[in-house]
Amino acid sequence: MSGTTTGYTLTRELDAPVAEVWDAWTLRERFAQWFGAPLPSVELDVRPGGAWRATLVTPDGGEFPMTGTYPVVEAPRRLVTSMDVPGRAEPALLDMELAELDGGRRTRLVLTQECESAEECAAAEEGSRMLLDSLALHLAP
Repeated sequence: MSGTTTGYTLTRELDAPVAEVWDAWTLRERFAQWFGAPLPSVELDVRPGGAWRATLVTPDGGEFPMTGTYPVVEAPRRLVTSMDVPGRAEPALLDMELAELDGGRRTRLVLTQECESAEECAAAEEGSRMLLDSLALHLAP
């Protein structure tokens, strides 16, 4: 990677135990419910070096195929997901860490991503905020 990198970190407190948040990210059926990708398009091989794919469908019907791998899987606390980004030499890495809150009843999720440009970072952060909003709704009691 050349040039200066930038990045973002998002932190959310979710009304669900760590195991439930982990399952929402790693089980195909659960992932499809909040990610915005219909089930037939979702494939998750959640193990170090395993691959994933999903076709994100936007509210206006646009489709965005997404692919990547899982460089780091430390169940149920940390998941690093690579994402293949058109025009980018190296995959983008999204690092998620989970921590118990309130005696295990709630979870703090910290999502971090490095980007190659401010423009890429702004778009990635906006997308991640939308996904975390959807995840929070999915996990709400």
